[in-house]
Amino acid sequence: MPEPQLTFAGRVALVTGAGSGIGRASALAFATAGASVGVVDIDLAAARETVARIEAGGRGEGLAVEADVADPASVDSAVRAVVERFGALHVAHNNAGITGQRLPSHELSYEQWQRTIDVNLTGVWLCMRAEIPAMVASGGGAIVNTSSGSGLVGTADLAAYSASKFGIIGLTRSSAVELGGVVRVNAICPGLVGTAMWEAFEAANPDWLANRPIRGGRVARPDEIAAAVLWLCSDAASYVNGVALPVDAGALA
Repeated sequence: MPEPQLTFAGRVALVTGAGSGIGRASALAFATAGASVGVVDIDLAAARETVARIEAGGRGEGLAVEADVADPASVDSAVRAVVERFGALHVAHNNAGITGQRLPSHELSYEQWQRTIDVNLTGVWLCMRAEIPAMVASGGGAIVNTSSGSGLVGTADLAAYSASKFGIIGLTRSSAVELGGVVRVNAICPGLVGTAMWEAFEAANPDWLANRPIRGGRVARPDEIAAAVLWLCSDAASYVNGVALPVDAGALA
């Protein structure tokens, strides 16, 4: 039997939060592996920049789509645009998210709590709700949702973020059971990753890492997280379903 390859030739991928960071790295990696990629982001200019990088590298074809993952109509429109452009949908990386405010849970306002849940958790559910029927119509597929190490252990002063990321794992596992492998659904749980979102959080909270040693002596590169996403979406992971995979250099080990 031939060994499964990490190839996506002839397949269509959709990545949210693809205008920067992990999402951009994931979109570029899917394109390099042969996929046509729907590059979805709330910042259309950033999405177009990712598509320009896809095309400049001779990687493949990309479509920039503006969408707010917390808005049902926006999500439905984005998925529909990708399917109309490329004719199918086979894999998706639901990655868009925000950190939210760093406050003890009892000091969060309702609006601060709700916005984090709306984007991080409800946004993933809205994406899956639109993606799954398209994947079933395309013969099946695979979804990877971005959770976090904070979805596996509690994180002080980031209760809304942590709750949303725990919720993503529950949603991922429930969906994996429901879909019976027709669409495989897995999650990744990155540790610290060198993205613009992380850099902004670190700059605003210089004390946050004081008692948190970084495993491996450095934060991860976005492409290292994207490599895990591609594997989970590939035929090489055809028997992997419903997992929450830490990608954190052993930080939670």
